[in-house]
Amino acid sequence: MSILFRETANSEQEGVQALGALLRDMKAPFRRGDRVGIKLHWGERGNRTHLPPFYARQIARWLVDQGTKPFVFDTSVLYSGGRRTGKDSLETAASHGYTPAYLGCEVLIADGLDGRSVVDLPCSYRHFKSVQAGEVFSQAEGFVIFSHFKAHLASGFGGAIKNLSMGFGSRAQKQRMHADAKPVLSRKKCSRCGVCAEVCPTGAASLGDDADGYPVYDLKKCVGCAQCIAMCPELALRISFSSDAQAFQEKLVETAAAVWKKIEGKAVLVNALLNIASECDCMPGKLDYIAGDIGLLGGYEPVGLDLESIRRVGEGIIDGAHPGVPWRRQFSYAREIGFS
Repeated sequence: MSILFRETANSEQEGVQALGALLRDMKAPFRRGDRVGIKLHWGERGNRTHLPPFYARQIARWLVDQGTKPFVFDTSVLYSGGRRTGKDSLETAASHGYTPAYLGCEVLIADGLDGRSVVDLPCSYRHFKSVQAGEVFSQAEGFVIFSHFKAHLASGFGGAIKNLSMGFGSRAQKQRMHADAKPVLSRKKCSRCGVCAEVCPTGAASLGDDADGYPVYDLKKCVGCAQCIAMCPELALRISFSSDAQAFQEKLVETAAAVWKKIEGKAVLVNALLNIASECDCMPGKLDYIAGDIGLLGGYEPVGLDLESIRRVGEGIIDGAHPGVPWRRQFSYAREIGFS
């Protein structure tokens, strides 16, 4: 099926109208009475570039009008901050306006408040023989995958593929995908401020005991969440992959493919090319924008939707945000494993 497009700026009235028009033109696979999960990202605590909740409310209203029962969900994360536990994540969601009262539907954590509500999805790929995801599949007969398209320090870009992989993945699966990403310090840039040690969720980063006081990293404790890299105010840390740098891209694709096999034919996807920031909505603070608002894309499979999103934003803009990230491997590998 073709990809649909609606141009909009990120104002509430125009955004709601454009999204409503896009959804009305989409062929939804839902039946009356179905529970339909809306997978999205409500932003890390303090993040200022995440999408406002009026888009989610419009999707929920569209689903209600079809006689279905919507709910909004996300999963818990590896790193410290406002979404590490289910309780914290719901509080962060509420602080950003993602509340049942505003949305008109439930707001859930797919892997449970304790992170233990998970399910293994069998697959047979290069890196994974099974993928662990939040156990949301028994709670819904259909899904809307609503993704905020932007740049990303590890994957190059984040869209539908990343929303299916990191977005559905359990904390254990997130760690499996991040396992090869390790921090490397540039002492010339480091101010020895200690932020990396403060934000590390496993105690892998600490300020050294010697006279120079530079941070040190216990790579055996490191889970590869890259929070220290993202939060360093001096940009003194970079990612070094302990194996092929393309492996992370492949792991993202394998996880997304396993999730997609579970929901294909029961889902529609929307990529929002709005607030196109230099980093993921996982990062606190106001990030730099790398492109102006473009609009909303709707489709029925994630790989083609992300390809079209990149075409409209521009490959050069993605490359310029994070030079050297082999994000194109996501698309070539998706073809290799039949995920497209």
